[in-house]
Amino acid sequence: MSKYELLHSQLLHEGTCVANNFFEPSGYPEEAHILAVHDKAYIDSLKNLTLKASAARKIGFPLSEKLVEREQIITQGTIECCDFSLKHGIAMNIAGGTHHAYPDHGEAFCLFNDQAIGAKYLLSTYGNTAQEMPKRVRDDNFVVEKILMVDLDVHQGNGTAVIFKDDPSVFTFSMHGAGNYPFKKEKSDLDIAVPDGSGDREYLSILKETLPKLIATEKPDFIFYLSGVDILATDKLGRLSCTIDGCKERDRFVLQTCKDCNIPVQVSMGGGYSPEIKIIIEAHANTYRIAQSVYF
Repeated sequence: MSKYELLHSQLLHEGTCVANNFFEPSGYPEEAHILAVHDKAYIDSLKNLTLKASAARKIGFPLSEKLVEREQIITQGTIECCDFSLKHGIAMNIAGGTHHAYPDHGEAFCLFNDQAIGAKYLLSTYGNTAQEMPKRVRDDNFVVEKILMVDLDVHQGNGTAVIFKDDPSVFTFSMHGAGNYPFKKEKSDLDIAVPDGSGDREYLSILKETLPKLIATEKPDFIFYLSGVDILATDKLGRLSCTIDGCKERDRFVLQTCKDCNIPVQVSMGGGYSPEIKIIIEAHANTYRIAQSVYF
């Protein structure tokens, strides 16, 4: 968990960001926004700390009040990023990317699916859905009726795939390591399993061939980008062989494509498990450096 504080400090130290570039989430999400994605029984078991031991083991963290609070704050951060993105083109959650959280359970360090909740928030607030959700008072003309999930973490976004499997307003695209967790994959709208050992050339070629076509076909009003840096060759939990420069080029291509297409994007950092913390920080910091150069 130290990477979040270290990343913040690094970005300030090098001048990529200044203090007022950052914001803290205002609190916890409206329960209705969480319940648009997750089952009430599951949410109650987290908040009341009554989750079964077997279910808690699947998540991988010891269940505690602090953990549940932390995950709610991260989720609220992504919700608020959505509003910032609509106004400024991009906003980034220094944490988040909890794509292994299903409607009725969590797994692999994920309790709440922050980007899925953000997507439902956007559709209910800026779309024309029939859902009865808390609405924010706004004086803008933003319309969000189609969303594209671009999940480039090395692990498939299995929870996200299930959440939106019957929802035509959200197109789920997951490009992940073929041999990585989860070993039983769910079905996204588009899954690309990148062969183990693939490096920059193979990885970037697939991405650059795929993303522009997806945008042209789906015509999204908003994009969520999960920018996990566990595609690196040094990652303990990944099986790909991308370099720091390759990962940086991936981020540049995604963000430049969003900017060129005038599509707002919310970015959550996702995974990164290289043994040396400096490699993780450098890779995540590159995402912010690219965002500054492309947008500001």
